[in-house]
Amino acid sequence: MTLTEQPAPARQIVPAEERYADELAFLAAQDTGPRPPGWALTPRAVVTFVCGSEGAELALPKRRAGLPAKLVIAPKFVGERALVERCVVTLAGERGLLLTGEPGTAKSMLSELLSAAVCGTSALTVQGTAGTTEDAFRYGWNYALLLAQGPTPQALVDSPVLSAMRTGRVARVEEITRCLPEVQDALVSILSDRRVSVPELTATEDALVSAAPGFTVIATANLRDRGVSEMSAALKRRFNFETVAPIADPDAEATLVRRQAVAAVQRAGAAFGVDDSVLDALVTVFRDLRSGRSSEGWDVERPGTVMSTAEAVQVAASLGVAAAYLPGGDVLDLLPGHLLGVVRKDDPADHGRLLGYWDGPVRRRAEDGSAMWRRLWDLRGSLR
Repeated sequence: MTLTEQPAPARQIVPAEERYADELAFLAAQDTGPRPPGWALTPRAVVTFVCGSEGAELALPKRRAGLPAKLVIAPKFVGERALVERCVVTLAGERGLLLTGEPGTAKSMLSELLSAAVCGTSALTVQGTAGTTEDAFRYGWNYALLLAQGPTPQALVDSPVLSAMRTGRVARVEEITRCLPEVQDALVSILSDRRVSVPELTATEDALVSAAPGFTVIATANLRDRGVSEMSAALKRRFNFETVAPIADPDAEATLVRRQAVAAVQRAGAAFGVDDSVLDALVTVFRDLRSGRSSEGWDVERPGTVMSTAEAVQVAASLGVAAAYLPGGDVLDLLPGHLLGVVRKDDPADHGRLLGYWDGPVRRRAEDGSAMWRRLWDLRGSLR
């Protein structure tokens, strides 16, 4: 086989609407209740898709070709069901939804899951940056056609938001507060008037694009980005705000970290070989440093870096890859070095805070007789 005949590589990340296509098809057939205009699922089914069926088997009202008669819907987002229900109610009312929270709390994942369940696609996305222009929210032009034909509907290039308006779908705006205020405010008229005017096509039927039923916007914003490009009061009023908090249950967080790390290592072509006890220690360290208090109630100096679940997943995945491809010792020995890499991302002084954590909770647990924490205490020198 020549190089040009090699099969195309598999995608690293598959969007939610494809990854969970079987569940979405099953839920569409299983819940035949009323749906808001343009929705692929009922609001109740959207909540079930995101939060899972709590281990219960759902049954189809009648047999459908290509679908199982019963199916357990797996949970995909670890968080309060009430939060997801409020988000779904907001979207059903065709109001903008803004998900806020610390970095790494799965805001983007929740946005993707909601849009996939509501309208069948999560692809209509704008990534907010300081370089994002108003065209990303409105429209642009195919300049070759524009020069050849002038302003025509064929030369118009829809933004993801305009495409969502035309088709009655959900548009996603990631990191909206990274956009400049004048760019953000392009959404004000879109969310209030539900239409976009195209002055270049005046006197034609294409001069005004009105939103089809079902159109709405889900945006995300990190609390750490406050002050970067603060949203105007007018734009804030167009959104319902929901805060996505860190995972409260340590067992649920450990389960999520393991599941996500296993998937990441499998994508790297290896089997996951990190012991659960190592993952438990990893999650414990992250939770202690995130909250400023150990599980035993000891005070801990919090680092400036966000010790998010997403960062814990990345460390667990790194340990898994190292164990698979660079074996030769206890994988626990690698944990302090990876933790140091995390805490030093923002503030060099966080190095001292991590050492203080080692001199506090880690030492105390070692003195209480835990072999795991004794080994970690012995590795303190690797943090220098």
